[in-house]
Amino acid sequence: MDSSAVSKRNTDGLKAFAQKKKANTLKKVNDAILRLIKDKAKINFNSVSMESVVTKTYLYNNQELRYKIETLRKQQEGLESPIQIKREMTDASKDILIAAKNKRIKEQVNEIKKLKEELAYLRGKIYDSC
Repeated sequence: MDSSAVSKRNTDGLKAFAQKKKANTLKKVNDAILRLIKDKAKINFNSVSMESVVTKTYLYNNQELRYKIETLRKQQEGLESPIQIKREMTDASKDILIAAKNKRIKEQVNEIKKLKEELAYLRGKIYDSC
């Protein structure tokens, strides 16, 4: 048996395994990025690494993935996060509620003033009739 044939066969098997592993890892990372986009989550090396369960080193060393993550991260920089949007909506809601309450308080103050004047007038009428 020729030893070069045996080593060639083993090398081909290792190469095929490495290619398959690389393809599976790329698929895991791309699927993770799609999930993050769908969930409107921040995309950065940490989030992609955690979501895909691959190391950040792998992401940094793979130029294609590195470019993709950096590009998506830059695109998101101008966008507000869902948490920020919710906080702003809550602040806006609070402002509306405060304005409505202030208006109601002002109306009640005016009504109290009017009622006090009416009470004073009626007390005067009662006093005059006695």
